Parts: sequence; C-alpha cells; structure tokens
Amino acid sequence: MKTKEWLESIGKSIDSMDANRFADFLTEDCTFRFGNQPDVIGKKEVTEYVAAFFKMIGGSEHKVVDYWKREDSVVWQGEVLYTRLDGKKVNVNFTNIFMMNGKLIKDYLIYIDNTPLFA
Repeated sequence: MKTKEWLESIGKSIDSMDANRFADFLTEDCTFRFGNQPDVIGKKEVTEYVAAFFKMIGGSEHKVVDYWKREDSVVWQGEVLYTRLDGKKVNVNFTNIFMMNGKLIKDYLIYIDNTPLFA
C-alpha cells in the first residue's frame, strides 16, 4: 500500500470511531501522545484512551495535506474537521509523527491544538 493510501486508511479508522480498528495500526508496546497530554503506553491502554476520546466528539473527517516518509518514520501533515457534540464543525490542523516497527506504528505522536474543539 502506498504511503498516502496508508495514511488515509488510518484517518478512516479514526473517522469510523472504532478504537479497535484504529489499534490495528499499532504495536503491542506502542507509545501514543495526543497534543500536550501525557504519553499512553501499550496497545490496550491506547485503545481505551482513544475510545474515551471518541465519546467526547460527534465525529471527524481526516485529510492528508502532505507527508514525508523515511525508512523508519512517517510524518503526516493533515487537517481534521471535527463535529462537536453540539453539532458545530471545527477544522483543526495537525502533524503526526510515526516511528515505525515494520508496518506498525511504535510511537504515535500527535502535534495539535484542540482548543477550538472544546471551546
């Protein structure tokens, strides 16, 4: 699978709000950091964390703006259109850095300011 298609498939897993489907991209011992939140370590713990986040939003639509790939890492510059629980839509820019272990993500680092989502 090409890098852009792979990133789009990650975005679709998030947009489906299926934490288990999202977790299929992660190693068992992964590290996940969302913005300025503390690291979450372990696939099971990340799955629970992401499932809890999904309950805080009405939905999302992820877009690949650009990406860069190296042998052991991928950087995804993107936009996400969140639907808040009150129905309002908010567009937020983000950058994800993925440190890879084979075809799975070992470190999933999200650089985002989600302030508008909860304002």
